[in-house]
Amino acid sequence: MGAFEFIFSLFGLLLGLSLAEVLGGLARAIEARLRPNTAVRIGWLTPLLGAFVMLDLLSFWQAAWTVRDIIGVSGRTLMAITVFASAYYLAAHLVFPREAEDQPHFDAHFFRVRRIVIGVMFALLLCQLGWYASIPALATHLVRPLALTLTAILALLMIAAMLVRGERWSRLVMLALVARYVFVYLL
Repeated sequence: MGAFEFIFSLFGLLLGLSLAEVLGGLARAIEARLRPNTAVRIGWLTPLLGAFVMLDLLSFWQAAWTVRDIIGVSGRTLMAITVFASAYYLAAHLVFPREAEDQPHFDAHFFRVRRIVIGVMFALLLCQLGWYASIPALATHLVRPLALTLTAILALLMIAAMLVRGERWSRLVMLALVARYVFVYLL
């Protein structure tokens, strides 16, 4: 087992649990919505937040593969990866309400947690960019026009998602965040 495989087993476990949190929340929401005589409305905002978190997780998982030859095993690396992946888990855990019946309209839940969830994701983005900038072999990739443009769009949309008011604007920004990732994956 190489250094990357050793570290990635911990990292993959935590990121996999994060994906399971979002999917489990979606499943609980659908179950609650399908119950007879239910007043639960899922809406668009919370599922879009879940889709964004999942797409961002996949993006970071892919980025981990890109840096596989650079990562070495050390206590510092293990701690950093644990903190980083744990922050993803925290964000994923908050996306959907624990008890769907206690939250009849999920859009209200979105407005309660969006700044925390997207704020955590934004902080992770900044940490990732800072780490990339500190590695000369990776820093050159950051200044490519396409990478700069896509990263700037992501950062601006994340900030907008934390700040905009109202369902319509929030829905548009969240759709743009999800569409940005879909576009990048299809490049």
